[in-house]
Amino acid sequence: MNSKRLITLVLMLFGFACQPSWAFTVSQLETFENEPPLVRNLLERATVMLDDETDHESAWKAASLYCEASRYGSAEGAYRLGMLYAFGRGVPANRDYAANLFGIASAHGHVEAQKMLETVALTTRATPACVLSDVAPEKSLNTEAQLNQQSPAIDAYIASLPQRQRWVVDLADKIAAWHQVDSKLVLSIITAESNFKTAAQSDKNAQGLMQLIPATAERFNVRNAYNASQNIKGGVKYLRWLLSYFRGDVALAVAAYNAGEGAVDRHHGIPPYKETKAYVKKVMGLYQLPFHTFDASITAPSPVIEYMKNQPKTKKRARIS
Repeated sequence: MNSKRLITLVLMLFGFACQPSWAFTVSQLETFENEPPLVRNLLERATVMLDDETDHESAWKAASLYCEASRYGSAEGAYRLGMLYAFGRGVPANRDYAANLFGIASAHGHVEAQKMLETVALTTRATPACVLSDVAPEKSLNTEAQLNQQSPAIDAYIASLPQRQRWVVDLADKIAAWHQVDSKLVLSIITAESNFKTAAQSDKNAQGLMQLIPATAERFNVRNAYNASQNIKGGVKYLRWLLSYFRGDVALAVAAYNAGEGAVDRHHGIPPYKETKAYVKKVMGLYQLPFHTFDASITAPSPVIEYMKNQPKTKKRARIS
């Protein structure tokens, strides 16, 4: 074992024994030791800041350090800064900045950045000013209205998740935002489908977090349904299509997500299947909102929409806008 590896091992053993707030994982230390001393120092300091829950500006301060590391040509710095922009942590969420930073890191062989590029699916040259020159990055804004916003029941469930599953929430939030779908609806479906288990598989071969069957995965260009980012992206794109098809009627879209849009069309509404009715009840109990904005240009409306409009008011399941 060479001296660097020995130092890494000693530091990790000491970190696990004492459990200080600045202890790094093995992968972090191995990544950092490949960097020049100046860059390594920047990355280590940024990691410490991100772990500091007592400072509400810690993520922004970490972003400043990642900006500096990126100016020195660090792929790791660019990737980590891209993640902050992707999830709006410390800096305003900016898909263009994230995509370009992932592209920069990916060009230097950064594997995780390459995976994120599959999720972003965007090519751009937009670059944060702090990467181009020695200026501070912009700060994200958390307004009082946002902090006090009332949330549906899904928030209570998300709050109960163990820390090891929180990354799925962050990923779903960002992908949903990129496709103009309410992340709370996406998270409600993930809860009902897989309960946040990335390796979930049903007896009907539905796979991953949003339980994509092979035909749906192929339809929305998902090559690996067990890859979290690909799975959520495919599920969200399907959900967005369903919301357009059923003109924002959430219950119909959710029923179709479970049983297929053809089944909803045939039954002129939620199919009378025990599984589907229970599924819709669970998702709607979590999401609690009957309507969702939709893009009418994506697809023509389902014939169910016109059918329900023509039903007497006493027979209508819900008003269709």
